Amino acid sequence: MLAAMSPPPRLSETSFIVLGLLELVQPATPYDLKRLAHHSTMNFWAVPHTQLYSECARLAKEGLLSEEREQTGRRRRIYSLTESGREALETWRSEPIGAWAEPRDLGYLKLFFGADPTMLAASQLPTHEERLRNYEELCDLARFAPEAPRGPLLALEAGIGHEREYVRFWKRLLHEQAN
Repeated sequence: MLAAMSPPPRLSETSFIVLGLLELVQPATPYDLKRLAHHSTMNFWAVPHTQLYSECARLAKEGLLSEEREQTGRRRRIYSLTESGREALETWRSEPIGAWAEPRDLGYLKLFFGADPTMLAASQLPTHEERLRNYEELCDLARFAPEAPRGPLLALEAGIGHEREYVRFWKRLLHEQAN
């Protein structure tokens, strides 16, 4: 008689953020992952930090992470990738995307519905200039770490390109309105 096979675990983008971050820094606690995500993936893919905590526990139940518990002190849970977790991450990385990514930019939505371009540009420009500065600083730091994986640097470069375009666009609107 054949044993019933359990369905593969349902994995979301949050799952892959947890798996990918653990691959970079394992072993780690959910708090470690939250701090790392704040300075990396949260720049382009927001996830509530509570989801990182619950996702670690869920992925451990699915066998994609191993879990150890400190025996003293705060008794924190410390997670590492299992071979199954590494395989799931590798399969996900190798799948083509093909889908269009929705920008979900509130400034664009307000422009579309007739908001004052000057007012929007005046508020959006400093925000994007600051994010661009932050990305460029992170990119400079990453370049001084030759052992760092290439992926985060490439993601930063993409983010820099997007922010430069935002800055160019909002500056142009301010300039057009001033003339």
